[in-house]
Amino acid sequence: MDHGTKAATQAPTAVEGTPHLGAHGAMITVGEVDSARNGFDPTAMLTDWDVGTVSAMADGRTLRTFEIMAEDKEIEIAPGILFPAWTYNGRVPGPSLRATEGDRLRIVFKNYGSHPHSMHFHGIHSWKMDGVPGAGLIGPGDEFVYEFDARPFGCHLYHCHALPLKRHIHKGMYGAFVIDPDPTRHPEHADVARSRLLGTPENAGWQELVMMMNAFDTNFDGENEVYAVNTVAHAYMKRPIRIDRARPVRIYLVNITEFDPINSFHLHANFFDYYDQGTTLTPTLKIVDLIMQCQAQRGILEFSFAGHEPGLYMFHPHQSEFTELGWVGMFDVVDKVAS
Repeated sequence: MDHGTKAATQAPTAVEGTPHLGAHGAMITVGEVDSARNGFDPTAMLTDWDVGTVSAMADGRTLRTFEIMAEDKEIEIAPGILFPAWTYNGRVPGPSLRATEGDRLRIVFKNYGSHPHSMHFHGIHSWKMDGVPGAGLIGPGDEFVYEFDARPFGCHLYHCHALPLKRHIHKGMYGAFVIDPDPTRHPEHADVARSRLLGTPENAGWQELVMMMNAFDTNFDGENEVYAVNTVAHAYMKRPIRIDRARPVRIYLVNITEFDPINSFHLHANFFDYYDQGTTLTPTLKIVDLIMQCQAQRGILEFSFAGHEPGLYMFHPHQSEFTELGWVGMFDVVDKVAS
């Protein structure tokens, strides 16, 4: 498929065992994307957290060190559609960074790309660590170390803040940045905080997924031709996300779509609680089936299929164009997920 074309679709006949291929008018991209060539797999990205290298500081606090490099890389965003991306660690989105509230974070950033780049973190830090010109933006071949405390807890993101900003973001320089709450700091909601803290028994009871809503302007005319979650169009239609019916689901959802003012997430046949920005331990919206996010807005969705029969449940934005051009998927709800 040539650059600049809309994502090609076909109308396959749904066969027994693959009814999802006939869903939504059977508008599914033709063929498969080579994840090995890309160097990343959208399914693996859902649960692939980078927790860095952990060590102890002199004062006893946790130091969490991450190593990130910028590089130019051609990626496949839909079958036959190659996109000249700028990446963090060779993938789009970049690695999903995860830390605990109060950790000291050290991010060693190396620019192996062909343009100046930076890492701007949505969080609280010194102006010297902001990732803008004069504060962590570096040229090709240079290195910068960002260091700050992990706060506030929540569902955040990072992205390049070089100019022109829309080009650097659109080309793929972004990733999820999650800070788990420290339960000892939130005694009034300690149980909820423990459920979000990676590594606890309470957290292990949840099925956690990270989803970055993104899109690609393949002919660089300022309009997107391909839409997705985690980069590859229709990835979760062709390979529905397996969900254990007995365990609740938590989605860390981030919108990083350029050239469209709003994106959205709609869950079929179910409702969820929503924590805008993820910075609260009580929902900011309860029992909704649709939320909107502008660019860089993010939040946490929590829901359960415990009262549902097993089967295939769709999710997608409620902008029909986005859905038809690749941003749509299925949850495959089963009685028990095989270990």
